[in-house]
Amino acid sequence: MVTYKRRRSILTALGLYTLAALFIGYFGIHAYTGNHGLRAQAGLDQQIAQMSAELSRARQERAEWEHRVSLLSADRLDPDMLEERARALLDYVDPRDATMLLKPR
Repeated sequence: MVTYKRRRSILTALGLYTLAALFIGYFGIHAYTGNHGLRAQAGLDQQIAQMSAELSRARQERAEWEHRVSLLSADRLDPDMLEERARALLDYVDPRDATMLLKPR
């Protein structure tokens, strides 16, 4: 009878350790591969880097456009910018301009 109690206590302890190891393994795997895990964090970090680069490009383009718009303001109108916009909008060509015709490929 004593051996059964000892065997039962050993099996109970072994079962509890196994159950605890399974729980730790389960949560460890999900901490690495889950929706909010380490792999997901790495993907989010990569997206943040890409979007930051896109944001800096967009800010640079906006600054360029703001500069061009400021050149077209009424108080400091740049004649070259005015001529460029008039030619683009009206399809205007000066008779003194050299025109080159290119063959389409």
